Amino acid sequence: MSQAPALPSAVEAAAEIRAGRLSSEKLVRSCLERIAQREPEVQAWAWIDAEQALAQARARDRETPRSPLHGIPVGIKDVIDTCDMPTGYGSPIYANHQPAADAACVAQIRELGGVILGKAVSTEFATRHPNKTRNPHRLTQTPGGSSSGSAAAVADGMVPLALGTQTSSSVIRPAAYCGVVGYKPSFGLINRAGMKFLSESLDTIGVLSRTVADAALLATQLAGIPWTPPGAAMARPPRIAVCRTPYWAAADASVQSSLIETAARLKAAGAALVELELPAMFAGMNHLQVAISAYEFYRALSHERIRHPDLLSASLSARIAAGGRVSRAEYEAALVDTARCRAWIADAFAGFDLIIAPSAPSEAPELSNTGEPTFGLMWTLLQLPCLTLPCGTGATGLPLGLQVIAAAGCDPDLYAGAGWIEHQLAR
Repeated sequence: MSQAPALPSAVEAAAEIRAGRLSSEKLVRSCLERIAQREPEVQAWAWIDAEQALAQARARDRETPRSPLHGIPVGIKDVIDTCDMPTGYGSPIYANHQPAADAACVAQIRELGGVILGKAVSTEFATRHPNKTRNPHRLTQTPGGSSSGSAAAVADGMVPLALGTQTSSSVIRPAAYCGVVGYKPSFGLINRAGMKFLSESLDTIGVLSRTVADAALLATQLAGIPWTPPGAAMARPPRIAVCRTPYWAAADASVQSSLIETAARLKAAGAALVELELPAMFAGMNHLQVAISAYEFYRALSHERIRHPDLLSASLSARIAAGGRVSRAEYEAALVDTARCRAWIADAFAGFDLIIAPSAPSEAPELSNTGEPTFGLMWTLLQLPCLTLPCGTGATGLPLGLQVIAAAGCDPDLYAGAGWIEHQLAR
């Protein structure tokens, strides 16, 4: 990875813009310069128009700041509609497709004074078939999926903020592989109108950023949650549950040791730690997620599988076909089992504030695949807010992540607790 420019964080840039010490145009130019330098190698963008981005920035500079997001450039994953930019959903079926309207979250960013920098690469319909993007830390490795372009662009200093989406582990995993913050909110926190649906009960719009505060800045503005600038100390260190999950054996040695060593560091810093042993019913949660999502994929992609089967990848075609074999009775039974697990974990949070767990089974694998979603499936199915933090490196020197999870609907608690952990990891 070449040396990234000194791009300010979104929170820092917002403060400078409000104070009149930084223009949106200057900030956007620095992003575009980095893109011009690195995009031929990283290939993070599906569509970008420098003059259009600069025109937005100049318009913002002529205005009184509308919000803390005013003048800040944001990348948009290419499964989220934009009325003035093509949206291809990572598929040749939608080459040069131009939506008539912005997705709700894009319209909100414009309303808040943000700058839509461009469309970041997505895998095919936000599934697991790789697209062109490479990991900026090592170009032979995957950036993860499906929010591959968003994670790579943020990691390489091309943009301070980007939207991603998650149905299984599509924000958490690429953030871990690329060494950035990835935040999947509580289910439904950010409105999903205008994104390409795969799974109506799982799809979640999330944020890729370089800091917890930056992720919180964008999410709170979109969700209508009061924005609390960073720096407010927690009343006490958090109570943290260490959860190896039923899939601990899938994690390689560097991931396992990272979680154990990080837990010890947090305990030494004052956190109260407990071990969280999940009951046996959680061992099947990943299978439940696959069954539920496959059933919903089959129906959500009906047009594509019926009208354009020749333009679907073999891997996605196989997943769609598998969804067609999940019966309604099996689907409803999986929902019942899921509800039971959600109720158990909601009660368990009475004993702690946060859970920490692995973000991914390993460092980023090679480009031929986007990596395994093992450590995202369960938490996504539980509809909990999750955030991954950069947490050292693995055996080959690539980034590792630490996943931090809060109770459903407690996203501000996640910002505070993950921010505290972020501070400890930086010491």
